[in-house]
Amino acid sequence: MTRPVLYDYYRSSACYRVRIALNLKGVDYEAVPINLLEGEQKAGYRDLNPQGFVPTLVVGDVRLMQSIAIVAWLEASHPEPRLIPVDLADAAHVRALALVVACDIHPLNNLRVLKRLTALGLDQDARDDWYRHWVAEGFAALEAMAAPRAGRFLFGDSPSLADLCLVPQMFNARRFDVPLDDYPTLVAADSEANRLEPFQAAHPDRAAR
Repeated sequence: MTRPVLYDYYRSSACYRVRIALNLKGVDYEAVPINLLEGEQKAGYRDLNPQGFVPTLVVGDVRLMQSIAIVAWLEASHPEPRLIPVDLADAAHVRALALVVACDIHPLNNLRVLKRLTALGLDQDARDDWYRHWVAEGFAALEAMAAPRAGRFLFGDSPSLADLCLVPQMFNARRFDVPLDDYPTLVAADSEANRLEPFQAAHPDRAAR
């Protein structure tokens, strides 16, 4: 297979998810940094990704966008280790956990939203309060959903799509000083995941810039 090229921003939660997935699947890839703070997602990059978002994964003639769609492609093209259970009910549960983060928490707190809040006149304290509010609301729901079926990880005893979404969001929660004492299941799963080299290698501190 042609070596994949990942258009990446080191602190993007969505990119972080995809880096973890690529590492877990053992896929060797080339990272091309796109600096969102410097506006590199504008102009020419939009020819590749019309939204101007990262990540974009290019594999030969295949161009993939949106992190959850990219992980689904990786799951189909590189089935082991599985990130989504075979059992349909279990698979739906794992996807639901992942989407709490990817659809309900992250979109309200990504860089373009925070920039828009600035443009609307909110100061730093107000923006941080906004961030912490939506993370806390999402984490409370995620804790309740995950706890009954969690094992070493957010679901069971091996990493899943849910952990790929959780770990970057926990990293960002700590950056914004979100209290985590009320989410022991999330904290435990995050800790367990971060013991694994594929998660460690995907960390923003080790990502290309």
